[in-house]
Amino acid sequence: MTTAVASGSRHEVRVSGITSEGAGVGRLSDGRAVFVHRTAPGDLARVEVWKLHRRWARAHLIEVLEPGPERRAAPCPFYEGCGGCTLQHLTYREQLRAKSQLVLDALERIGRTGALPEPELHGARRETRYRNRLSFTLKRSPSGEVAAGFHALDQPWELIDVDGRCLLAEEPISAAWDALREGWGPGASLLPPGTPIRLTLRAAESGELMLVVEGGRAWGSPEVLIGKVPGLVSVWHRPARADRPTLLAGTESLADMWLGEPVAVTPEAFLQTNREVAQALHGHVIAAAGMVPGSRVLDAYCGFGHFGRQLAREGATVVGVELGPAAEGAVRASPVAGFRAVRGRVEDHLSEGLPADLVILNPPRAGVAEGVMERLGAASPARILYVSCDPATLARDVERLGTAYWISGLHVFDLFPQSSRVETLLVLDRGDRPTRGDA
Repeated sequence: MTTAVASGSRHEVRVSGITSEGAGVGRLSDGRAVFVHRTAPGDLARVEVWKLHRRWARAHLIEVLEPGPERRAAPCPFYEGCGGCTLQHLTYREQLRAKSQLVLDALERIGRTGALPEPELHGARRETRYRNRLSFTLKRSPSGEVAAGFHALDQPWELIDVDGRCLLAEEPISAAWDALREGWGPGASLLPPGTPIRLTLRAAESGELMLVVEGGRAWGSPEVLIGKVPGLVSVWHRPARADRPTLLAGTESLADMWLGEPVAVTPEAFLQTNREVAQALHGHVIAAAGMVPGSRVLDAYCGFGHFGRQLAREGATVVGVELGPAAEGAVRASPVAGFRAVRGRVEDHLSEGLPADLVILNPPRAGVAEGVMERLGAASPARILYVSCDPATLARDVERLGTAYWISGLHVFDLFPQSSRVETLLVLDRGDRPTRGDA
């Protein structure tokens, strides 16, 4: 007899794929899609429904009855209940395949792009210990007990206490996190009062670190932490309701090397969290640019301007647009002939970089602002390189570009092993798609 689908009911489900959140997806007996974390493609699983909608449901995994071929034992001791990672129970080969499929599905369903080239997959040499920046949440109980770590899977109001055995961070961050936990005193008294607070550790290539504390109220003697945490050189604080962080102790910026260039890292500066794969991504963007001396380039959402600065060294004329001060600071510290930085929103400064032969887009997860793709299409650059960390917003923006461009290259980079996040480089060329046999 088939069990009726209701909240709390249990079912056997065959898992067919992975969602962008990292949950396995299958079908209940009534045809509803059901999303179940910690399941793998091919699994036959017993699950318990906990959220029910008209066309879909969410369920907890009760038992794996038949494991799929790419299921493995998760290597992290915190994985069972922690929401910091979602794919550790999959082999790395399956993680890459699943992420590639997420990109293809989004482009086909949302972008309506037609035929797509075969994705080129670029995995990580280090599947663990790869993040140079990691944020933790700290909560204090009324009795003064402290928990610090990541939100629980499917229960974001709960916190999983995590120490340096977490497999995400580079080794200097893991060591610093253990030292910070040991040194912050009873009730985390050496941190600002209040709960919750957010603690972000950033590491330079040298192993030096920055700590950014967000939330809570002002507190005294933050410089004590520098003496307790190996490698820590600066402490910043952004109190609750403050717009920006303030330096409380140590150096104003973290001296780092990125893609062969020195950079001064401040709390709000954006750099990829995976050094190794970021290097590969950079190389493929430069190769796809195909620039010759005299080409005009718009490098939008440019961060420190690494793409544009390298192309300028090769003879292009580049305008980099970035909301924060990173690109302007890089120009002041080390100017490159042919590269000009403009500070502000991309949508407000497109005219300063157009017309262009090449446009590079590297926006945040939300994608580009409304109207940007349409204006780029009207400006008719020969090629657009779109670097994206969200397949859904990438596909939306490609759809907005219209039919004047076709996808000539699709690269999938795994900057975030063990999570469902994925980085994509899309190469968009103006004109008609070549037909088979064209030279």
